[in-house]
Amino acid sequence: MPDSTVQIFGHERDQRTRAAIRFFKERRVAIHLVDLTRKPISRGELRRFVERLGARTLLDEGSKAYRDGGLGYLRMDDAEVVERLLTDQRLLRLPLVRFGNELGAGRDEAVWKSWFRPAGA
Repeated sequence: MPDSTVQIFGHERDQRTRAAIRFFKERRVAIHLVDLTRKPISRGELRRFVERLGARTLLDEGSKAYRDGGLGYLRMDDAEVVERLLTDQRLLRLPLVRFGNELGAGRDEAVWKSWFRPAGA
């Protein structure tokens, strides 16, 4: 593993973000937390996740901001979704996790575990 530091984008008080922090701490992986309440995600960083995972994957359709904004009734293309995510980061499916070239959105321990399996296992 060339880069043994995981970067987690989330909120310190968010249960899913805390679960991700706990998951990586248990595996003794260095963590760099980017608290989105203090520093919003940049357009370039969000673009990296969108290119790999897709804009819809990053949109938390179960969030209060999604329901309150009436977004379930709108048809949006990926560019519009990205603009919404940049405008209101409460719509992001957290945590966003980057480990080297691997990316993940939401609490997905199965994907995170796969990052630590040796090749061919």
